[in-house]
Amino acid sequence: MKDFRDLKVWQKSYELTLTCYAATMSFPETEAFALVSEIRRSSSSIPASIANGCGRGGSAELIRSSKKALRSANKLEHFLLMARNLNLLSKSDHEDLQSCVTQVKRLLGSLIVKLSRKRKRYTQ
Repeated sequence: MKDFRDLKVWQKSYELTLTCYAATMSFPETEAFALVSEIRRSSSSIPASIANGCGRGGSAELIRSSKKALRSANKLEHFLLMARNLNLLSKSDHEDLQSCVTQVKRLLGSLIVKLSRKRKRYTQ
């Protein structure tokens, strides 16, 4: 399996994680163990799952890990929306982050479909 750092989806999700960390630095201390923790955990889980799937040596594992990353992206969307509705994120920051999450989800979906098709060809 190729190096996870070469995958565009990993690169974009890693950038998203760094952006989420920066965006949550201004959150109040009362949110340190709530939304800050949840946003950081779900965002960092996306590239970590991809890296984990690449390290396991097969497309089936990368598909599973990519699906896990997709679930983390969905959770991240939820927590970002909460932060926006609680006025912890500006509308502009939320839109920027949401756009990044959407892009990562599309890339994950494409990767899952591509790997699934490839697996079907080899198993037939």
